[in-house]
Order: sequence, then structure tokens, then C-alpha cells
Amino acid sequence: MSKVGIFGAGWVGLVTGACFAELGHEVVVRDVVPEKIDTLRRGEVPFHEERVPELLQANAERVTYTLDVADVAGCEFLFVCVDTPPTYSGDADLSRVWTVIEELPELEGRPVLVMKSTVPVGTGEKVRAGLDQRGLDHVGYVSNPEFLAEGRAVRDFMKPDRIAIGDFHEADGDAVATLYAKIDAPIVRSDVNSAEMIKLAANAFLMTRISFINEIANVCEATGADVVKVAEGVGLDHRLGPHFLRAGIGYGGSCFPKDSLALKQLASNSGYHFQLLSAVIEVNELQKRRVVGKLKRHLGSLAGKNIALLGIAFKAGTDDVREAPSIVLASRLLAEGAEVRAWDPVADARKLPKGVEIAATVAEAVRGADAAVIVTEWDELRDLASEQTRAAMANPLIVDGRNLLDPEETRRAGFAYEGIGRPVSPSDVLPQTPEPAPAHEG
Repeated sequence: MSKVGIFGAGWVGLVTGACFAELGHEVVVRDVVPEKIDTLRRGEVPFHEERVPELLQANAERVTYTLDVADVAGCEFLFVCVDTPPTYSGDADLSRVWTVIEELPELEGRPVLVMKSTVPVGTGEKVRAGLDQRGLDHVGYVSNPEFLAEGRAVRDFMKPDRIAIGDFHEADGDAVATLYAKIDAPIVRSDVNSAEMIKLAANAFLMTRISFINEIANVCEATGADVVKVAEGVGLDHRLGPHFLRAGIGYGGSCFPKDSLALKQLASNSGYHFQLLSAVIEVNELQKRRVVGKLKRHLGSLAGKNIALLGIAFKAGTDDVREAPSIVLASRLLAEGAEVRAWDPVADARKLPKGVEIAATVAEAVRGADAAVIVTEWDELRDLASEQTRAAMANPLIVDGRNLLDPEETRRAGFAYEGIGRPVSPSDVLPQTPEPAPAHEG
């Protein structure tokens, strides 16, 4: 078994550390935030991710947490798991990566620096040069991007579709491959640049599928087709498959928005206009705002209307609200003059815009509401169309932003219902009062 150093006690770093410890490796997690290290030493995990707390607790004797960079000096592998957030220009902010390089202690033998953080193509070559300039030419470098989905990260790590390893020297890649010896998955070996591109290209393709099915959903709404049935029929084609063909109100989170901008900017910096990815991003942004139009179609003006947003996290199974559709929706509804009340079982509602009322339960969120909007596909919402909910709401309207409910069952329960890309019943929509004709002088 090996000794693995982890730079960054965030989501990627702790998932990586917990899983390597479960595989039998000794893990040292280093971060620069004292409060985060103190929290981990108390046995607490600062985010919601299934199985991570249990794995860290079960392997506590193999995991240590530290603020001192010298504590990773004896590690054979040094994993960089720091954030690379987007800058205003759309480029990836690599300042934390460079801080790791600058703070590396004296290292002996042939340790390998492994890049888990998502970085632009070409970063590995720059880091390699930076290591050499520091006199660390004896330190190997490998790109080993993560393919972890929030809410199922441990499963993705332990049973991955593939493990990508890009290296400058084959022996360094071989060494990293041994860390995954207990995992049964294909290993894709490549040069460093190709490994970096694999991560960005995979995410870009998944985002393309999401935006494509959302565009199909919008056409379905205009033609009376049902996108759920359309996606089912398309997904059974063996050339396409069913994954990421679920229409909704757009993607969010820490990876897709950031990675799409980074790849678009990377292409632009290289002199290429990535037209398809630009359209994917635009579709996603517009999709988040279509819910407001649906509410207006049912309620007319939203001024003074009470809207319940059910779900704050960008997806179920996580407390991550980065780039979450709930933030855009809350902002737009407040701008329309609506009163907004939000609920989520785990996400921090304080990250929503000021003026949003926070509800402790679903029942509290829908009390007196003119409409309930399903924003996140939490299992707790599958029984939303109940007699209790209908009695509690001022107006029994559900806008299902995740197509979580059965439309006909919901309507039979006494609700007006509108999903994404699903046929609308004419009886659901309130008749709109025509605007008065302008008065003419004279």
C-alpha cells in the first residue's frame, strides 16, 4: 500500500482521500483553512455526500488532516484537488494550483504529483516547467482527472466507467495505475494533454445532451408531444442510450457550468470559435428562466403572488447550490414582485438571494402558495400532489421543473399541472384578461 497526500479538503479531495483509504492506502489531507481541518479532526464532513462520512470514520486510522505542508513530504503521491473556479473572462483560475506548486516541501525519491483538479489543456506542461524551475525535476507529473458526480461520488470512484491517466514518463503513469489496482475498470493511458481534454470533452458532451433534450422539450410543448415518451424512444436506440436525456430546467453545480466556460475559452484562446458549445450554454441559461413564463401563463402578473420553490441544491443527493437553477429562479421571481418561500432538506438556503423566506418543511413552504415549483428532484417531493398540499395552497398549481410527478395523477388529485416538454391541459391555464386598449386623445 502507498502513502497518498491530498492537497485540498474540499469535495474532490475528501472523496478521493476517503476512497483511497478504503482501498488500503495511507492518506494525508492538507488544507490551508484551519476551521476546515478542525472540523475534519472532530469527525465531521463539511458537505453532504453519501458514504463519505462513513468511509472516513471507518478508515480513521489511515487518514490524517493537517495544515502543515511538511506533513506530506513523505508521500509517494501528491494529489492536487483544489478548486479552479472561472475568472470573469471564462478562463480557469489556477492560482490555487500554483500555490500548491510553490509550497511543495523538499521531496526525496521519485514522488509523483497527480492533477485531479480540472484544468485547461496545456496546464500539465506549464506545471512540469514550474516543477523543473523549482529544482523538482525528480518529481513526476501525471494527469488523472476525476469523473465524479455529486450525490454518487463514492460509487463513481469505486466503480468508474474508466480511469484516465496521462503522463510524460510511462513509469509515472504505471505508478499511479497501481493505486487503482483493486478497482475493476478500464484504464485509458495517454499523454498529459489528451487526459486533460478527456475530462473537458466528456462534460461538454453530457451538457450537449442535456441542452438538446431541453430544446426538444420546448418543441414538444409547442406541438403537443410528450418529451418523456420522446426521450424513452430515443434512449432505446443502442447508438444513443438513455443517459442525460431527462428534460428539466437546466444543469448547474460545480463542474458543468465552469467546465463549459473553460473549454469555450480554451478554444477561443486557440483561435477557434466553438459554436456548438456556445449554443449549449445559451440554451441552458434560457431554460432556467422558462419557469417564470409558465407561472405567468397560469397566474398572470406575479406581483404579490406567493411562490414556493421546492429544492435549492442543483440536484438531489447534494447540498451544492453553485450555479443552481434555484438561484436564478428566486432572483427572477423577486424581480417580478413575487413573494418567494424556499425549502431544501440539506442545502444552505442562505445562499439564495436576500428576500427569500426559508421554510423548514415542504408543508410550510406550500402553505398559502399560489404555485409550487419543483426545482430539485428530491424523493420527498414524489408525494407532493396530496390532499394535504392541495388544502394548504391558495391556488393548487404545480410547475414540475424535473418531470418528477405523473401529470394525469396530479390533475386527478385536483392540481393544475405543468411539466417540462409535456402537453398542457387547456383547463389548467387561467384565462388571461386582455390588456385595455390605449386611450386616444381628441
